[in-house]
This record gives sequence, structure tokens and C-alpha cells, in this order.
Amino acid sequence: MATEKYKGKFEFEITKQEKVFFPGEGYTKGDLIEYYEKIAEVMLPHLENRPITMLRFPNGIENKRFFQKDEPDYFPDWINTIKIEKQDGGSTCYVLCNNKPTLIYLANQACITPHIWLSKKDEPDYPDRMIFDLDPSEDNFAEVKSAALIFKKFLTEKLNLPVFLMNTGSRGLHLAIPLRPQKNFDEVRGFAQEITIYLEKQHPEKFTTATRKNKRENKLYLDVARNGMGQTTVAPYSIRPIPGAPIATPIDWQELSTLDTAQKYNIKNIFRRMGRKEDPWKNIENLATTLDAAKTAFEKIIKE
Repeated sequence: MATEKYKGKFEFEITKQEKVFFPGEGYTKGDLIEYYEKIAEVMLPHLENRPITMLRFPNGIENKRFFQKDEPDYFPDWINTIKIEKQDGGSTCYVLCNNKPTLIYLANQACITPHIWLSKKDEPDYPDRMIFDLDPSEDNFAEVKSAALIFKKFLTEKLNLPVFLMNTGSRGLHLAIPLRPQKNFDEVRGFAQEITIYLEKQHPEKFTTATRKNKRENKLYLDVARNGMGQTTVAPYSIRPIPGAPIATPIDWQELSTLDTAQKYNIKNIFRRMGRKEDPWKNIENLATTLDAAKTAFEKIIKE
């Protein structure tokens, strides 16, 4: 496996590369590390300066998993961190993944899937993303695609918001709206919730905002919980801990019609795709917007 030799402050030992993490395919920890080394240039801009929660699998995806927020005391000093105060007292020291050595180091710690905040270290209370998570009650990706187009039409045509799309690598899609960090998490989540409630009323046969699964009646769940303070979303280009090692992949809207599953891209085919298509989220921050005009437009719509 081709792994950079990090010297000086970036020196660390890569261990147990032969350990199998995905038994069905035989993918090893070494394969995980190699993937993150190769994807780093494209992935890092989506991680930079965002607090990270690590989803770790020390013995592979079929064994014990755990989420880790606090940086362990044995992590090297060269890894950047940010200390964030908890609402109920105390603080959490989150890792910031701002360079390739850190990304590889996390993979070496069996972090298969990094999850990121929707805000950055300079404005941790003010998100620069609003996320709509389209989650099917059943494994029905056609239903998710239809919902995504309904959302896009409403958000772009009625509210004049830029909307980016990501195949989650699991069952659904994420719609992401880049924001200028001006509204706090409660404001952003509140507005996202208002939008989903409105669209649920417009399409009661398709959508539900019911948080309890037994109340969803096999409808597509419109989830905005990721917009809360301290919540996270799967980082773009992360490996998902699912057989086949699918990738959470940003896609463009034209590509949506060609997809038949949220798990189309994986560690074996993602680089072929990237060889013919630029990262659709490459310039996402250039389109960051405020929500003021969208809120005004929305208030007019609901009064009609």
C-alpha cells in the first residue's frame, strides 16, 4: 500500500493494516487508509475547520462501534482541535481534520466514517449549511428521488435558495443549502422545520415529519434534526459502515436521474467516477446565502 512517510511533526505509525474491516468483501484497514489517502485532496475542503465526531470500528463493521467526540489524550500534538463548551457545563475537545496526515491518522484509529458539524470553528454557534435529510421508511430510492425534485423546485423557484445534493451512501439523499453564518442553529433548524411541515401538508400522501417510526405510515421522513446545535452530518466522501463500503457522494442534479440506489458509489468505483466528473460541491461556499429573503418569501406563501 502506498502511504506517505510523514516526518517531523506528522510522524506516526500505521498499524494492523491487514485487519479485515468489511468481511463480505475482505476490505481491510489498509484499504480504508489507502482510500482516505487518495480522496484527501477532494474531501478535505469539506472537513476543514469543522468539529468532527469519529465513528470508530476497532474490529470492523460487524463488531462494536462507538461515536467519539472528545479527542483522546494519546492523539499527537500536531492534530488541530477546538474546545466547545457544553450547554450543561464542561466542554468537549473536538478534532479538526485540516490536512491529509490527520485524515489518515483518523483512519488508522478505525474511524471509518467521520461526521462533521454544520458550522466551523470561528463561528461554532452559527451554521453555514442547512440540511434536509430525505429518509425513506422503506428501501425505496425512487421515492427519495421524487422527493428531492419536489424540494429542489420549491427551494429554488419559490425561495431562491441554492440547493446541493449528496447520495448518502446509505438509503437516502441529503439536500444542502450553503449559508452565510448569520443565523444560530435554533433559527436555521426552526426554518427548516417550517419548510418540511409546509411540504408535508402539500404532499400528505408522500411525506411525514413524524419523529416516531410507528407514526410514519410508510411515508418518506423529512428529517431536519441535523440542523441542531452539536448535531452532525456524514462528511462528503466518507465511507459508510455498510457491506460494499459505499461512499457518501456529492452528485449534481443531472446525475440524479441515472441513479437507482444511494449506494451506487463505493471505494472500488468512486475514483473512476471522479476521473470523469469534478466534485459537484467544489464551489459550494461561493453560493452561500442568507435566509432573510427566503423567510420573507416563505411567509408570503403560507399566507396565500
